[in-house]
Amino acid sequence: MVELEPWGPGDLALLQRLLGDPAMMEHLGGPESPEKIGERQQRYEADPGCLKIVAGGEELGWVGYWEREWRGGQVYEIGWSVLPQAQGRGIATEATRLAIEAARATGRHRWLHAFPGVDNPASNAICRKLGFTLLEARDFEYPPGTVMRCNDWRLDLAAHATAPGPRTPTS
Repeated sequence: MVELEPWGPGDLALLQRLLGDPAMMEHLGGPESPEKIGERQQRYEADPGCLKIVAGGEELGWVGYWEREWRGGQVYEIGWSVLPQAQGRGIATEATRLAIEAARATGRHRWLHAFPGVDNPASNAICRKLGFTLLEARDFEYPPGTVMRCNDWRLDLAAHATAPGPRTPTS
């Protein structure tokens, strides 16, 4: 069973495993420095949308949603990261589904976007499984100074539940 817990002061070691490992950060510009990870830890502790993924009593990753301006309006963006030993077991998909429901419950925004790299098949598959609509591929600067090609996936939070399968683009 996958559960989400608030990110807390004791979670720095997990964040270091997620963001300090070159293999884990392959699709996001490489590992972050210890200083950057420490800064991120402080932000995650203060943000109720940043959640720890726990399954079978094991801390296995992170999922989060946050506000951003996109295409002239306010939306939520969502992201996730799961340790290698937990990949391929549906944990990231279930954790992301739970985070989508938490974002939906806020009632703040209609749209939720995910921006996985076009070369990240696992994260793009999660978007497809959870009913996101693929809008387009576009370039993003992330991290600063590095351009990466990402897919812009969008999910309508006004819908009643996270539907399985891909959807066709709409306005």
